[in-house]
Amino acid sequence: MRDFLCPNCGQRLAFENSVCLNCGSNLGFDLDARDFVLVGPSGLTGEQPPRRMCANLNIASCNWVVPMDAPTGLCRSCALTRTRPSDADLVALPEFAAAEAAKRRLVVELVELGLPINGRDVDPEFGLCFDLLSSEHEQVMTGHDNGVITLDLAESDDVHREQLRVSMDEPYRTLLGHFRHEIGHYYFSVLAEQWPTRGEFQTLFGDPDADYQQALDRHYSQGAPPGWEDTYVSSYATMHPAEDWAETFAHYLHIRDTIDTAAAFGIAPAGATVDRPLAGDAGFDRIIELWLPLSWSLNMINRSMGHQDLYPFVLPPAVLRKMRLVHKLVAAA
Repeated sequence: MRDFLCPNCGQRLAFENSVCLNCGSNLGFDLDARDFVLVGPSGLTGEQPPRRMCANLNIASCNWVVPMDAPTGLCRSCALTRTRPSDADLVALPEFAAAEAAKRRLVVELVELGLPINGRDVDPEFGLCFDLLSSEHEQVMTGHDNGVITLDLAESDDVHREQLRVSMDEPYRTLLGHFRHEIGHYYFSVLAEQWPTRGEFQTLFGDPDADYQQALDRHYSQGAPPGWEDTYVSSYATMHPAEDWAETFAHYLHIRDTIDTAAAFGIAPAGATVDRPLAGDAGFDRIIELWLPLSWSLNMINRSMGHQDLYPFVLPPAVLRKMRLVHKLVAAA
């Protein structure tokens, strides 16, 4: 994520800011420019053509601006949400706002990487959309199905999410991580499903058409196979080739965004930013060359503060070969 400055006074801004804490200016994030713009008292930007704040400003704390003629009044990220809690659901609405904040980070990275984001309005059958539901009222299974990403909003609660992380013996579990994993399933169909790419996928990950229910039952009854750490990025990735791809894709997004942020703050070279394709094998080698010492240093900083490792994963050669295919397909897109 970039290092942002207030366009009025130059104060540093976080991605979530809607007001500059130094000069008090109202601000909106412009996805096209990937930067902040000033917003006047009327809620409109002063630039031409004028834009206005997303209709989810109050309901989801969305700080993005939209064109004046946006059909729904929603920004590009919020418009991807198909189902959300009702305005009367005072328990789920704060969780919804937290989920939307994580989704906005996801969307910015996808745009920076140049990945296609085709919603249900473009592709009614397989387009991307999000159902953000609360298990307070019904059973909700976080997952992906033909472009529909479902997220249990209870994952926004730190205690609930940490309990699940510990009970499932996971080293990492966040809202943003969920989004990155599930979007990986979506991009399998967009990037990797067709031949000849599918043949390369199958060589590295296995048969994506293998029976998923059998794999699921086997994973939760037997666990990950011995020695899985040599060929998979996580134990969950061992369950099925589709999950291995989604986990590897998510880690690719983790790595690219963290290096991008490090570059923005001068911790990594400026040439490592997400908006640079770094295409080909040499580009991927450069990403990993930057990532390994960076992740080690960040883990050590976390330990100095008494926290768990920021990136509690190992990337063996077999995982890097899989991630290299993800990089190849993302760069091609």
